[in-house]
Amino acid sequence: MDETPLIERARLFGNPTRAQGLISPDGRWLSWIAPSEGVLNVWVAPVDAPGKARVLTAEKVRPILQHFWAPDSSMILYVNDSGGDEDFHLYGVPVAGGPARDFTPFPKTRALVVGTSHRLKDRILVGLNTRDPRWHDVHSLDLKSGKLTLVMQNDGYAGFIADDDLNLRVAIGPNREGGQDYFRMSGTTVEAKPFLSHGLDDSQTTRPLNFTADGRTLYWLDSRKRDTAAAFAMDFATGRMKLLAEDPRADVDLALVNPTSGRLEAVSFTYLKPEWKVLDPAVRADIDRLNGQLGNWLLRSRTDADDRWTVQADNSDKPSATYLYDRKAGTLSLMFVSRPELVGLPLAPMQPVEIRARDGRTLVSYLTLPVGAGDPPKEPLPMVLLVHGGPWARDHYGYVRDVQFLANRGYAVLQVNFRGSTGFGKAFTSAGDGEWGRKMHDDLLDAVKWAVDRKVADPKRVAIMGGSYGGYATLAGLAFTPTEFACGVDIVGPSNLMTLLSTVPPYWESFRKQLIARMGDPETPEGQAWLKERSPLTYSDRIQRPLLIGQGANDPRVKQAESDQIVAAMEAKNIPVTYVLFPDEGHGFAVPANNIAFMAITENFLEACVGGRAEPIGATVVASSAQVPHGAEFAPGLKEALAAR
Repeated sequence: MDETPLIERARLFGNPTRAQGLISPDGRWLSWIAPSEGVLNVWVAPVDAPGKARVLTAEKVRPILQHFWAPDSSMILYVNDSGGDEDFHLYGVPVAGGPARDFTPFPKTRALVVGTSHRLKDRILVGLNTRDPRWHDVHSLDLKSGKLTLVMQNDGYAGFIADDDLNLRVAIGPNREGGQDYFRMSGTTVEAKPFLSHGLDDSQTTRPLNFTADGRTLYWLDSRKRDTAAAFAMDFATGRMKLLAEDPRADVDLALVNPTSGRLEAVSFTYLKPEWKVLDPAVRADIDRLNGQLGNWLLRSRTDADDRWTVQADNSDKPSATYLYDRKAGTLSLMFVSRPELVGLPLAPMQPVEIRARDGRTLVSYLTLPVGAGDPPKEPLPMVLLVHGGPWARDHYGYVRDVQFLANRGYAVLQVNFRGSTGFGKAFTSAGDGEWGRKMHDDLLDAVKWAVDRKVADPKRVAIMGGSYGGYATLAGLAFTPTEFACGVDIVGPSNLMTLLSTVPPYWESFRKQLIARMGDPETPEGQAWLKERSPLTYSDRIQRPLLIGQGANDPRVKQAESDQIVAAMEAKNIPVTYVLFPDEGHGFAVPANNIAFMAITENFLEACVGGRAEPIGATVVASSAQVPHGAEFAPGLKEALAAR
């Protein structure tokens, strides 16, 4: 293993060569995101001449991380924020060239797309929370003129479902139980009585997908009167539901929807790895072919004629590759490999495993071992327990750059879908209610014990690391079980659950009741007591092991104060902690130079704590915006790196 070459950080965390390959609805153009002057921008090329690519946008600071085609193929649409503040604006830039236009040039506004149509190609529906930051009013956006026309003022709905004529047909409202009510609409009139409702238990596993083009059928993911979310077709006139696909182990994960008819053609279920279930025989040969040639794959785009798709291969030990798929010919043409500099380098395969928790629950997890370590390893390894965010999310099989980075540095990497994670049915998700820092944390401890018992992990060299909820889990691990982990890396993790719930963004109002129901109510004595008890800040004086914290100053979800509080508490008790703050980042680090700098600090920190390998920090910190308000002396090489500025 020690002979395996170190993969340079920049190859993993720098800009991809290309990403997000799409084909325009009319089939004439290919688009992707790639660097221009060091910043990710949108590029286009004729479908029959990809070598004639040209950059279409001119972002100089904030990378463009997602883009999509206007329905008429005349322009690229994309969203971007400022410094990670998540006040996303919607931009459009003509394929013919010219400056990008900000369609939503309003301060402190978060734009979102409510609906698009394959029939009405000159406009889309956009939600704007300019009037009331809690709720998004629906507007019709004329893509040629840029004119916004108010369709409906929203005074309390979480969202809307539009049909292919861009008529609002369903309003979704939060209810007292922490679930949702669904109301039929006629024009902008919302019926008084919901036609479908569910409570808290189904809130993560029940939702409408889309209408068919004729407006008669509404597809659903539905877990009511069952555990896992299955695919259903609703006759919208009668309300009758027809079961289309189910899996008792896992929820529906992805859906293939025909671009013109709106019909649901296939769905995937991900228990250990994705498995497709075909609903329409017309796509069976395509799915079989893609499964056979690509392994794990994702559909990225398809033409209106449905003759060509772009698909992305996503396998754990290879950099992602995007292909143009010709359905008639049955051929795959490579568009690009996102990170060709990783081709041929020693990437490690991810192994799905099932771990039994102490109360008998099965925890679907993923174990990645360093290349050359042996399987099982010849001797117990240092291990990083990498905890996902959310917590109402899950870890998946596939290429994960953080996992490859850590495995290359000599660590076994264990990712655990602890209770409260989504994807495995509502009972598993609901089992996490009220269990922050308790049974959710016990699941992580049980997974570590599993790795230790199998001689995968050295019990004295286990680190815990994660972002968002994973950052909370890191702080909880060091504060609640102070000798369990050798060290921790917390990225944008909350330390004080009371202040976390008191400062959530206003546009989270629609699911605030769900947050409170699954955690604690900051407005009741019982809730306040729970929030204090489960906050790592309350027990910060118990922390004994090295801690590294990374935070974005503009984070609207887990505000800077969450990191400031625990750093101040530890400083007051003379407990070592290193705090790295990025003034131009939000909930995570989007600027490559910042990501590279933090990972440089992290790998040297981990090397000192648990004995893996590391590249020197070098000039990475100098090239980033990183500030270190406290504790540079506790992270190896950081003080010297800062002195080079």
